[in-house]
Amino acid sequence: MRYRTICKNKEFSRVYARGKSYVHPQLVLYVAKNRVGHTRIGLTATKKVGGAVQRNRARRVMRAALAEHLDPNIGGYDVILVARAVTPKLKSTQVSRTLAKLLRAAGLPDRARAAGPAADPPAVRP
Repeated sequence: MRYRTICKNKEFSRVYARGKSYVHPQLVLYVAKNRVGHTRIGLTATKKVGGAVQRNRARRVMRAALAEHLDPNIGGYDVILVARAVTPKLKSTQVSRTLAKLLRAAGLPDRARAAGPAADPPAVRP
C-alpha cells in the first residue's frame, strides 16, 4: 500500500514546530499527531546530502525502510524522515535498523517486529 504524502510546506512546518524529533547520525525522525485520521509521510533530503543522484538514493532507501517498518494503519500521525549526509552511502539494511530504533523510541508500532522471526521462511541450504 502506498502512503499518503505530506506535500505542502505549511504541513512540514507544522510537524517541525509541534512534533517530536528523534535524532540519529544517519536519520532524523519527526512525528506529530494529526487530525486527518490516517498516516502521512514526508521524505526530505537537502543539498547537504549531495547531488541529485545521492538525494534520490537517500529518499529511495528511506521509503523502502518505511514500507518495511511503518504500518499505514496506525492512526493519525504525520511522519517526516530527514536524510543526513551519510544516508546515501549506507546499505538499505542499515537504514532499516536505524529506522526501527527511531520508531521504537517514538513509541510507534513496528510492523517488522510485530511479524517476528516466525513469519520469515527458514533458509534452505543445498
